[in-house]
Parts: sequence; structure tokens; C-alpha cells
Amino acid sequence: MGTAAQKNFIKEMIKENQFQNVGDIYGYLKDLFKDTIQEMLEAELDVSIGYPKNEKTIETDNERNGHSQKTVKSQFGEIELDIPRDRKGDFEPKIVPKYKRDISGLEEKIISLYSRGMSTRDIHDQIKDLYGIEVSAEMVSKITERLVPEIKEWQNRALEPIYPFVFMDAIHYKVREDGHILNRAAYVVLGIDLDGNKDILGIWIGENESSKFWLGVLTELKNRGVQEILIFSVDGLTGLKEAIQAAYPKAEVQRCIIHQLRNSFKYVSYKHLKEFARDFKAVYTAATEEIALSKLEEVKEKWGKQYPYATKNWETNWDVLSPFFRYPEGIRKMIYTTNIIESLHRQFRKVTKSKTVFPSDSALEKMLYLSSRNVLKKWTQRYRDWDQVLNHLMIMFEEQVTRYI
Repeated sequence: MGTAAQKNFIKEMIKENQFQNVGDIYGYLKDLFKDTIQEMLEAELDVSIGYPKNEKTIETDNERNGHSQKTVKSQFGEIELDIPRDRKGDFEPKIVPKYKRDISGLEEKIISLYSRGMSTRDIHDQIKDLYGIEVSAEMVSKITERLVPEIKEWQNRALEPIYPFVFMDAIHYKVREDGHILNRAAYVVLGIDLDGNKDILGIWIGENESSKFWLGVLTELKNRGVQEILIFSVDGLTGLKEAIQAAYPKAEVQRCIIHQLRNSFKYVSYKHLKEFARDFKAVYTAATEEIALSKLEEVKEKWGKQYPYATKNWETNWDVLSPFFRYPEGIRKMIYTTNIIESLHRQFRKVTKSKTVFPSDSALEKMLYLSSRNVLKKWTQRYRDWDQVLNHLMIMFEEQVTRYI
């Protein structure tokens, strides 16, 4: 229908019905919608049996066989339809498929609202206001339960054979189990592939963060096809380096410099913090490892007696801090912090902030999966200056990289 025809139709509609308020318009549109669906059903049956109603002009062993009533949910609330039937039972309507009682896209809308962190009560109120349909917490749960096979498929999908960079971190939640509130860790792995694209490789729900669980995660990545990881960027969890080396013995392990600084700063008095941070900057911005060690010694001489633990933890963990200094600026920017995955965690917290306690591990997994799905839609550009980064990687990890290019 062209624009002019639409305007004429609307004018005639207004003229004939003398609407008094928005409710009158809504009621009219609801009836119009119902009549349109009904006519489409009748037209579908005409095509299926080969002739229009009361106009049988061909020989056929099938014919109309009355109607059956069906209540469906729509954008206009619940409507009653008369579904036409054929004698042989071959008719399969497309506009309102068999067994389908929701033609509003309501399930998709509920899942969309759920993925944005809305509570079941908020979802109930919004759906009722918009469509006049009651949606219970149980119904929301049943609808989102249909995501479970999709989540399983996503969590077990095949991955790339090589990821130059992988970032690992856990985010913590509370889950109710058997009447008790327990702590849960969502283990999140984010990878950057050879094209410079970010991807969430998986999310695993487990007990409080442990290197043993991380080893299981890494083993699963190997089983899903990840043969090589060049550089891991991680926090300072005890035993994590050993877990990584057990699964990927050739990989570099880089501890997050920012996490390390925070650990140092907590031992320093607030009145000295600014000066201490300025002195320490010379360590992690040094051009080489040799210069970095020299600057660390200077910091130790100045502050060591007053704040011995602030420098000692750098010396203790130098093996997972020092790889940083072997790389050019482009790669340093990528691995000196796990901010890339912490940014993802902030997105998770936005949608989970209304949930102080999740009713189950499955509910937590569904929420994080839906949030991930929304985030991944926005990750459309590859990492900045990736060409330069890839060139450096091809020099420093020539054998591993060229094997997969």
C-alpha cells in the first residue's frame, strides 16, 4: 500500500469509527489484527486443499472440516482465533503454527529484557503494560530455560587453533543452593585471534577461584581446538602460572602490572602514596629489563626499610612480570593490564546488579551468556594498530605464527 493509499485508508478508518481516545484506536487495531490473521489462515487452507471456500471446482480427496478454537498471545494481548481444519489433517498453518500460542515475539522480548538484568517482577510489569499479558516468574524461567541447549552449543563450539593473546579472570557472585547461600566464581576467558578480533572463549561457573579449576578450563580449550596461545595476561592467583604451563608449556605468562601495583600500594601510607607511585613508574616504563631492575633497586633503597613488602612482591614475582620488557610498545599496551577483561566484567555487573543472589548456577550462567551475546554484537572492529602488533609477533614467535597464517 503506497503512502497516499495509507493516508486515505486511515482517514476512512477514523471517519467510520469516530475514535474518542487512544483506547478506542487500540481496540480497533486489535480487532483488525485478529481479522487479518483469521483471513490469512483461511487463505492458507485454500492453498493447501486447492480451492477457496464454497468453490470446489477440482477433484480432491481432501476438504474443509470446520474450525478449532485457539487462544494466542499477540502484541495486542490475548486473541481468540478459529483455526481452520482439513479432513485429512495435512494442513500446517504457517502464520500461526501448530502448538504455537505466542505470535507476538514475546519470548524474544522476555529474553531481551532478562539479558539486560531486569527482575522477573519488572518483566511482568512491562509485558503487562505493553501487551496486557500476565507473565509469571515461573514463565520467565521456563522461557529462558530454552536457552540451555544454545548455551551448551556455544560453550562447546570449536575455537581457533591459535590465539596470540588470552586474558583470564574470574568474577564472583552468590548463588543459593539447598537453602544455603554460596560463593561462586565465573571463570571468563577472552581471546584475541590472528585477525585482531576479540572473542569470549567461554564462561565456566565453579566454586571460589582456584588454579586447579583454571587448569580444567585450559584443558577444555585444548579439547576445543586451541593448540597455541602465545601470551597469557592474568592476575596474581597462586598456582596460575603452573596451571598455564601444564596446559601450554610454550606460552609466556604475564602478570597484570596494574594488579601488581595495587598490591604494592596497599602497603604504603596514603601520605607517601603519590611520591611512591611516581618513583615506581620508572620501573614499569623502563625500556629494558636491565633498566627496570636498576630502577627497582633505587625504589628499594629509598623505600625498602619503611615499606619492605611493597618492593619484595616485585622481586618475588619478577619471573611473571619481566616478560613485559621484552616486547615493543604495541604489545606492552595489550598485556600490561587485564583491563580488557575487567571492562567485560563491568558489563556483566551492569546487568547483574539487581541480583544479589542467583537462585542457581544455571540462572547465573544464563544471565552471563545473554550479556556476552549482547557484548559480542558490539565487538565489530579488530584491535587498534593490529598490523604492527602482528608484525612483531611474527618476528618474536615466527614458528608458531607462520604455521597458522
